[in-house]
Amino acid sequence: MGSMSKTFIYLPPLRKATGGTQVLHQLAAHLHAGGLPVSLVPRESGYEMPGISGDVPVTPWEELALTPADLWLVPEGWVNALAPGLQAGARTVLYVQNWAYLFSALPPGVTWDKLQVSFLAVSDPVAWYIRECLGVAAPVLRPGIDLDRFRAPDRPPAASPVCVAFMPRKNKALAAQVRAMFEARAARLPGAPAVEWLPIEGLDQDGVAAALGRAHIFLAMGYPEGCPLPPLEAMACGCLVVGFAGLGGFDYMRQADDLPGAARPWFSLREVPWGGNGLYAADADVAAVALALEQAVSWVAQADPRYVLALENARATASAYSIAQQRAAALELWPTLAG
Repeated sequence: MGSMSKTFIYLPPLRKATGGTQVLHQLAAHLHAGGLPVSLVPRESGYEMPGISGDVPVTPWEELALTPADLWLVPEGWVNALAPGLQAGARTVLYVQNWAYLFSALPPGVTWDKLQVSFLAVSDPVAWYIRECLGVAAPVLRPGIDLDRFRAPDRPPAASPVCVAFMPRKNKALAAQVRAMFEARAARLPGAPAVEWLPIEGLDQDGVAAALGRAHIFLAMGYPEGCPLPPLEAMACGCLVVGFAGLGGFDYMRQADDLPGAARPWFSLREVPWGGNGLYAADADVAAVALALEQAVSWVAQADPRYVLALENARATASAYSIAQQRAAALELWPTLAG
């Protein structure tokens, strides 16, 4: 083989950083810190995330020259970017961060079984989906969240009004429908708890963490998802999560109560050391989320023991997705993946 296997990580040309690109930068930083040869390969310049991967070597796209000894890692949805790895005979790995894009951008007539590609999954449900579709096993490398930044405030927010945080960019119309049903029902209930709606948008990570620290409940409206980070960050900040799992969320989401509209995944969930950490409805089931939100608001207002227990489980969940855990998992996995 000659040289030691080196990992090259493709950074797609996106206008702004996303959770997915952040995970790629984190992975590069972990491999570099672990003494493994790694380089970031931006398709266009201007994708530095110096806070994460500032000291990781960068290979300009024009200078990329892969060998059969190298590993070429590409996130799903960027099929054309696989070409350098396939042409060089390198170990070409597709990191599937969202199951919904596994088949997107495949040219007509091209199927995955015709390409010399291995798969890496961001979560257990994504690995399950790859296995069901393609019949191949994909190892799992989960993301990590910054638990120094995302943590519960020293003093939890006062119980009134009950503060519901949400991210408007995620299925905005459905969030509006949930709110409309919730408010229509609350208007008919004498003495319904006061609720404050907190939109989280246009904030940096510290701003998001501060906003989540003021909230009691996080309304998770995203789907489809590979391993959604905002609900995990909300859990770390002491929020009760209510909403959709997007399939991938069931890597860590577990029901805290058996509500009539509760989503019951029909595929097997992995064993986890935590219990129920939120209230989850089937994707797009607006009515079920509105009723779950009503339940959650009453739990907060009454300091219900089920709320206290769900928050404990949520904290345990978030701590299992630390950046340190991500690093350890990457360094354990890489010798076999690169081999």
